[in-house]
Amino acid sequence: MKNENILAIIPARGGSKRIPGKNIREFLGKPIIAYSIEAALKADIFDEVMVSTDSREIADIALECGAKVPFMRDKVLSDDFATTDDVIVDTIKRYENRQKNYKWVACIYPTAPFVTSEQLKDAYKKIVSTPGAVATMTMTAFSYPPQRSHIIGEDGFAVFKEPEYISARSQDLVKMYHDAGQFYIYDAQYFVRANGIITEKIIPVIVDEMRVQDIDNESDWKLAELKYSILNNIV
Repeated sequence: MKNENILAIIPARGGSKRIPGKNIREFLGKPIIAYSIEAALKADIFDEVMVSTDSREIADIALECGAKVPFMRDKVLSDDFATTDDVIVDTIKRYENRQKNYKWVACIYPTAPFVTSEQLKDAYKKIVSTPGAVATMTMTAFSYPPQRSHIIGEDGFAVFKEPEYISARSQDLVKMYHDAGQFYIYDAQYFVRANGIITEKIIPVIVDEMRVQDIDNESDWKLAELKYSILNNIV
């Protein structure tokens, strides 16, 4: 059942230098942003699924996919210096000006084809039922223990960053995770007050590394398509 307390924001600006047209490029037969929109709509928990963009082309595709584009993003929030946090804060405030005050806000990236409606529903259930929680974040474990990483000094030699772990067994080291870069759910007002800087009371949504792929270049794109094809038995 849709909930009037939560808004889904899919931030998708038009400018992408490393992969031109990245947010609407065809990914295995349809614009990649369509996967995020469809997962959000299928979750059926959001009062509204909206796309924040400065691009009329992206807006038109978003509308065709069933999302809403109630306003175009300001150019100042679409350059290389604007952050996703800036966009979310601005979007929350613009909805407030329209007399829509949301308790929760979800940020779903437009290049996250692995996100599912079930993940979104489960994450929402967890955050609303966990006292004190202010955020959820998709995370995946580092494939190699970062405690045993190397750095390269000015002399060109590689050295252990944390030499105390040289002899440690991998299974004895604390398991560490990193942001999977897929979606987040935030307490909207807490997010605004913190200006997007949230460092505690975060519920982890653990994602298998097979379902995670940063897409920053052509090789990443091909890997993402390969992983998606394997997971979904696409020949």
